[in-house]
Amino acid sequence: MDQFEVQVFIRLRPSVLDPAGEAIKSASSKLGVEGIKSLRIGKMIEVKIDGNKEDEIKEQIDLLCNRLFANTVIEDYEYSIKKL
Repeated sequence: MDQFEVQVFIRLRPSVLDPAGEAIKSASSKLGVEGIKSLRIGKMIEVKIDGNKEDEIKEQIDLLCNRLFANTVIEDYEYSIKKL
């Protein structure tokens, strides 16, 4: 059995407002950082998982993303898989 490392990236869909991102963008200008046109916040989840085939791992990660990690009504996700 092989071990895989998966990085899942979850972001709000472009049509969804990001008040936390806007707050950080505003605070950044108060720190003297100018020129930020857009700032959106997401999350990254790292998973180490055992499996035999990458296709099986993809099925399991899709299940986790759809049911636990992301609110698919307002968030999109993507992931990368690396065999360890």
